[in-house]
Amino acid sequence: MLARLVRFAFSACLAVGALMPAHATALDARLNEQVVMVPTANGATLETTIFRPPGQGPFPLLVMNHGKQPGDPRLQPRDRFYYMSREFVRRGYAVMVPMRTGFSRSGGDYMDYGCNMTGNGYLQAMDLRATIAYARSQSWVDGERILVAGQSYGGLATLAAGAGALPGVRGLLNFAGGLRADGGECQWKTALIEAFAAYGSRSTLPSLWFYGANDSYFNHELAGRLHQAYVAAGGQAQLVAYDAFKHDAHGMVGSRDGFAVWWPQARGFLQRLGMPTEEVVAIAEDAPIPRSDFAAVGDIDSVPFLRERGREAYRAFLAKSTPRAFAVSASGAWSWAEEGEDPAGRVLKACQANSQQPCRLYAVDDYVVWNNDAAVPANLAGGERQETVDPGLTASLRGR
Repeated sequence: MLARLVRFAFSACLAVGALMPAHATALDARLNEQVVMVPTANGATLETTIFRPPGQGPFPLLVMNHGKQPGDPRLQPRDRFYYMSREFVRRGYAVMVPMRTGFSRSGGDYMDYGCNMTGNGYLQAMDLRATIAYARSQSWVDGERILVAGQSYGGLATLAAGAGALPGVRGLLNFAGGLRADGGECQWKTALIEAFAAYGSRSTLPSLWFYGANDSYFNHELAGRLHQAYVAAGGQAQLVAYDAFKHDAHGMVGSRDGFAVWWPQARGFLQRLGMPTEEVVAIAEDAPIPRSDFAAVGDIDSVPFLRERGREAYRAFLAKSTPRAFAVSASGAWSWAEEGEDPAGRVLKACQANSQQPCRLYAVDDYVVWNNDAAVPANLAGGERQETVDPGLTASLRGR
């Protein structure tokens, strides 16, 4: 019987995918980004982000799969894995990031098999297979040079998809793959090890795995047991057990700074598969936000407009990982963001939601960008503003 887990880790005939607007995120023309609805065998469609190099192709393809944030899957934003996707486009790949059934704007309802981790992976893998089948029908995709990757729940789905024939797929990348359920009677570690053994017994594809020392969901000890079960059952897997990454290694692949961790090993893996590794596409970098001489980033007393709670929040912001941003408003509203895509844009949007006055960036990464060119309004006195933290912050570290 289909059921819901107590807590997740972030952890046929194909029609032409219909173009649709992006989900709350602007499309990046530098990467020829578009969003299509990919059909599945059960009639649902999957909201899928596509990045492509310039030209008609055919291009080698990366299919990247997301995890699950806590709460309603419908409220989970469209995943892009922007930093990873950009590096693959630079190397001539197209990238597809499907939102699976019931997530974001994809059709159907999210379902799972409770503590049956093996079944959960196979259920999610159905959408991966539909995405690959759709991709191989497109003229711009080289249907014989495909990689499948996934993070957290998406990593579990990737290995499940590899436990069977995947035409055109040469290898699998697993970033902190797994699924867990806390509370209740589910012995999720045992169930997860059994799932990995089941997938390994049926897989013929080589795979490369990444698990960090400070992963808050799957530590090195558990990762080693998962790897041992997979390989002992006949699977091909190289485990990269890397050191601690920022506050939580679980979201390493989604981080701007994660490339330095995963690429050295991934490059050798791709070369052994006969897949491209050299940069062939020039992509313009984002222009840095100019720093100012207003104050040192650690000078809390110089931040304008903040009351006591706001200054406490700024003190906490200084301990956050980069990329990060802090915004303030003359109304007393404030917001911070760390990690993920476009923290400056996210923090301004989050701050503005709590302020009738314009919000402006104060600090980005390790420097101040504020220019003291706005007067404090006479009516500034009032109640303390509510803390405003972009809801995507923790999600970016927990398996998006």
